[in-house]
Amino acid sequence: MSFEIQELHDVIRIIVLLNLSKGTRMPKSALKRRIDKVCASYTCVEMSELEKALKEMASEGLIIDNNGTVQLTEQGRKLGKEWESLLLKKEPILEVVAGLADGSITGLVVILSAFIATFTAALSHTHAIFAAFLTLSAVAITNFSSFLLGGITEDLADIMTLQTLVNYSLSDIPDKKERDKSLLIAKKLFTLLDKEIHRSNVYTALICGTTTFLAGSIPIITYLLLPTPLDLIVSLTIVGVIVGLFLVRYRSKKTRVHWKITFYETIAIVVIATVASLLLGGIA
Repeated sequence: MSFEIQELHDVIRIIVLLNLSKGTRMPKSALKRRIDKVCASYTCVEMSELEKALKEMASEGLIIDNNGTVQLTEQGRKLGKEWESLLLKKEPILEVVAGLADGSITGLVVILSAFIATFTAALSHTHAIFAAFLTLSAVAITNFSSFLLGGITEDLADIMTLQTLVNYSLSDIPDKKERDKSLLIAKKLFTLLDKEIHRSNVYTALICGTTTFLAGSIPIITYLLLPTPLDLIVSLTIVGVIVGLFLVRYRSKKTRVHWKITFYETIAIVVIATVASLLLGGIA
């Protein structure tokens, strides 16, 4: 299947991929109703046009047609996931990375700050708990709000750009009837995507805030509960596991870069951010 959207059948195939990307089976009649729903009750796609698009997809190895019930092949599911990721922004890669990194760095800074403070002043247990979770909560809430607002703005801007490119490609269709029909269904599809993007951004922002709080709170609670010197050893080990195992592994998997490169890059950033925070805290 070509990435370019130049014909009505290309638009139909994208809607089919999005609806079947979860691996579900669906009768052609139900699929037709889904497309009609995108068109907002307009009959913009005939059954014959859907049949033609499905036949082309079957010949490309994207779907299996079993007695009027269609299902994506493994190749079709992969392509559907790519379109879903591109159009709906459902995979919270940036939010997970930011949550793990911010939470780990915040937890590390709080632990080291509390440890250093024991040599310079008497820091009460109650004050330590209050300061730690106040800092962590502020970071988590800031991450939630910034990624929610920033994500919606960025994703909608991307969708508007993509819609302009799609409309430009569809405008080259020679047949006026097919061109108008293609532009209409594309317009309705992007209206539906706009609503889905708002839901996805709320979900990803919640993931970012929650991940930040958990990645920071677990080592901080460990440090506050355990006796010296186990508190420092175990809490720093937990931070190391979060950064070294979860964050590095996740980034390596998503970027398809060897884990050693991702490891050194991640450790360098965490160390620099932690040292800078401690120095700025000391100056303040």
